[in-house]
Amino acid sequence: MSSDNPASIAAHNMAREAVEAAIPHRAPMLLVDEIIEQSKNEIHCRKTFGTDEFFTRGHFPNYPLVPGVILCECALQSGAILLAQHAAVQGAVPVATRLDGVKFKKMVRPGDTIDVVATLNEVVSTAYFLTAKITVAGKLAARLDFACTLATPE
Repeated sequence: MSSDNPASIAAHNMAREAVEAAIPHRAPMLLVDEIIEQSKNEIHCRKTFGTDEFFTRGHFPNYPLVPGVILCECALQSGAILLAQHAAVQGAVPVATRLDGVKFKKMVRPGDTIDVVATLNEVVSTAYFLTAKITVAGKLAARLDFACTLATPE
């Protein structure tokens, strides 16, 4: 994104506003930059990792990597944005209850942009079951199945 292009800055701010309207996460733990596409049961989100992310400073200092748990959180937040449309109670937030079959296939480094596609597979009572695929440069970096329930903060 060019810092001297007002249209680019405005588009980035609008994208961030849409994400922040859907989930309660905020910096430094807001790990979705923009929503690319969304339907009833699937969402495509994007995140670009900066070179100064707090979680890469000590994660292999001479060869910084985005930790796998952060990639999982990107998937969970993408799923939370998707599930925001399913919340029957205003202000309910998706909370992770399970991670299954997590596989890491490609390293993600500072400066990389990931695409996250999360798919809602099934709803059983108050449990939502999803699958996420994370790609970098078009190649699979991680895949996971996860479940969430909607909680009401008190």
